[in-house]
Amino acid sequence: MNRRFAIVAAMLLSLSTAPVWAQDDAAILQGRLEIREAAQDTLSTLYEFQPAARQLIEHAAGYAVFSSVGIKLLFAGGQQGKGMVINNRTHRQTFMKMVGLQAGLGFGIAKTRLVFVFETESALRGFTNQGWEFGASGALSAAAESQGGIFTGSVSISPGVFVYQITDTGLAAQITATGTKFFKDDALN
Repeated sequence: MNRRFAIVAAMLLSLSTAPVWAQDDAAILQGRLEIREAAQDTLSTLYEFQPAARQLIEHAAGYAVFSSVGIKLLFAGGQQGKGMVINNRTHRQTFMKMVGLQAGLGFGIAKTRLVFVFETESALRGFTNQGWEFGASGALSAAAESQGGIFTGSVSISPGVFVYQITDTGLAAQITATGTKFFKDDALN
């Protein structure tokens, strides 16, 4: 009798927690879908501004696309966002987050989209597995126009890694991601 009671209790308990699991799964799927749609929209916008970027991205080891919102009030500000990394060889998608702090005088809200292009497998793995942090030093190089039209509008941030920044006004001439950290989103992976 006790065994039957235990079996019935276990079945009822599993049925009562099933909707919670389904809700968690639905939230994860919805979060991933929103990031994928934002990434596709960002890439479409980038290709409008810089059509040659499509070839660079398609032939790279991989790329990452992030959307963020930043708020600046007087001397301090911050930004947060989400995105994904795509390995072009394996087609694996890794969902990530970003957070950042900004210092300096200013006021306003800005939406920014970043597209990282990883020419090498090692740079892609490093970003995906260890994350990345742009220091406050702002050691980002100028646009790499001298390397050919395909890189126009991008900024080289390390060997084999380029970034495009898209703001509400178009393709940015400089990257304002200093003080920003990128890391895996444990909830969506």
